[in-house]
Amino acid sequence: MSETYPTNISANEEETLLLHAVDQFLERDVIPHVREFEESDTYPQEMVDKMAEMGLFGATIAPEYGGLGLSASVYAKIVERMAAVWISIPGFYNSHLMMAAAVGRFGSDEMKRQFLPKFASGELRGGAALTEPDCGTDLQAVRTQAVRDGDDYIINGSKMWITNSIEGDLLAVLVKTDPNTDPPHRGMSLILVDQAHGYKGRKLKKLGYRGIDTAELHFDNVRVPVNRLIGPEEGRGLQQILSGLELGRINVAARGVGLARAALEESLAYSQIRKTFGKPICEHQSIQIKLAEMATRVEAAKLLVDKAAHAYDTGQRCDLEAGMAKLFATEAAMKNAEEAVRIHGAYGYSKEFNIERYYRDAPLLAIGEGTNELQRIIIARQLVERNPV
Repeated sequence: MSETYPTNISANEEETLLLHAVDQFLERDVIPHVREFEESDTYPQEMVDKMAEMGLFGATIAPEYGGLGLSASVYAKIVERMAAVWISIPGFYNSHLMMAAAVGRFGSDEMKRQFLPKFASGELRGGAALTEPDCGTDLQAVRTQAVRDGDDYIINGSKMWITNSIEGDLLAVLVKTDPNTDPPHRGMSLILVDQAHGYKGRKLKKLGYRGIDTAELHFDNVRVPVNRLIGPEEGRGLQQILSGLELGRINVAARGVGLARAALEESLAYSQIRKTFGKPICEHQSIQIKLAEMATRVEAAKLLVDKAAHAYDTGQRCDLEAGMAKLFATEAAMKNAEEAVRIHGAYGYSKEFNIERYYRDAPLLAIGEGTNELQRIIIARQLVERNPV
């Protein structure tokens, strides 16, 4: 990080200093500019550069490669704080860290030395290219192919809804290296592809989650060296990226907590100054019920995120915990955003307040990193698997 801290401090003190630095960054560099960038859907380059200076692009990358080496628990706290201000902010490094996690866990020593320090510093930024126009949650149905040609792969296909793809430098691309295997995942691989290799993108317009680039990508005979394959052999790509999705889902769940909390805090404040029938609306029973339920959702979601992050930090399998956290926290964000609109009335529908942005941003959390319908299936299957009769 650009700030200098004492070296003889405890882990708790270090966490406190880091979170304080994040709060200062949000107060100084984000809050005054959110509406400008959100309204114009413009990539906030200076904000992103500042995040790189703070080391956030290396948040979960090992210190030996220049990263901060943060636990998932601390990482989730950072994400929650940022999402309470603007959910796009954690998006700039979420898929980037998923790409870095794949390289860190499965890449060769040479690949780690070449890329992880640049990922950690933010010199190279990117993400994961998984979904396609005809394939969202069902990743085994991807059609993008990589055919071996001597010392290169030639990649052809399309990807859809890819974050950090136009403004980023490279992507971990999920491809079929053997389209004839059964089950299909055995023929899938993960390959690092630089934008300089020649893939082309088209920025997509979205209801919310603005400022961050999301694109449709086309790979037309894109040639990539074989040494960009992540892992020692082909056919492990789906498992490699799914292991990173656990942290990705904790990220999205933490964003849900942040947005749900922001909706609650603004509703709580507004309800104490807005009066009807001679008294603040917070004294009306119908509003009190809404506030009570909103607050309970925030606290419950926070506990689920904490539990999932703890499981991740201790090396446990946590697709059940991450799925529960992602499902509940993002549904809490959806419901709290809706209730905030109702509490604010016409002002909740106005761009003069943040509420309408929360209402537009929340649905992204319910469908990103695996839809909430998928989370329910994952949760149920894990419950059965962990509790056999």
